[in-house]
Amino acid sequence: MAKKPKKAPTPEGDGEGEEGAAPAAGGGKKKLIIIVAAFLVLAGGGGGGFLFMRSRAAHAEKAASEQKVPVAFMDVREMTMNLMPEPGQTQPRFLKLKVALEVRDAKVASEIQPLMPRVEDTFQVFVRDLRVGDFEAAGGTYRLREELLRRVNVAVYPAKVDAVLFKDFIIQ
Repeated sequence: MAKKPKKAPTPEGDGEGEEGAAPAAGGGKKKLIIIVAAFLVLAGGGGGGFLFMRSRAAHAEKAASEQKVPVAFMDVREMTMNLMPEPGQTQPRFLKLKVALEVRDAKVASEIQPLMPRVEDTFQVFVRDLRVGDFEAAGGTYRLREELLRRVNVAVYPAKVDAVLFKDFIIQ
């Protein structure tokens, strides 16, 4: 009987092992391609969803701003009031004040117009009890604005004023 020559062993193994290893390497590449493709699909879907939600939010903001009713402003007549004197002060100090009231719409402005003498009286009574030092402190004018807003809303109830805006504010 003739002997078959033996094949030299290779690092990968014998011939049968090589055939078995080739499909496994191809299967690994297929898995890698599937994973990368799935990742790209998910990333694309996430990015598309993000852009969709962002444009939807922008559209909602635009719709809300279009529905906003224009505001109305009411001028309060200019008032000059004397302030309480500081201790040891002999010369009187005055505050010249001109404000505008911001209301939701013209209908509310027409409700408030007959009550303007009450609003002016409320301003006069409150400001006459203030001293110059009340305005010099940090946030003094801000506190004045908030207090005037609170008092004017009490005076015009059930109507509502949204803001008190200073047009002229001079201390002499």
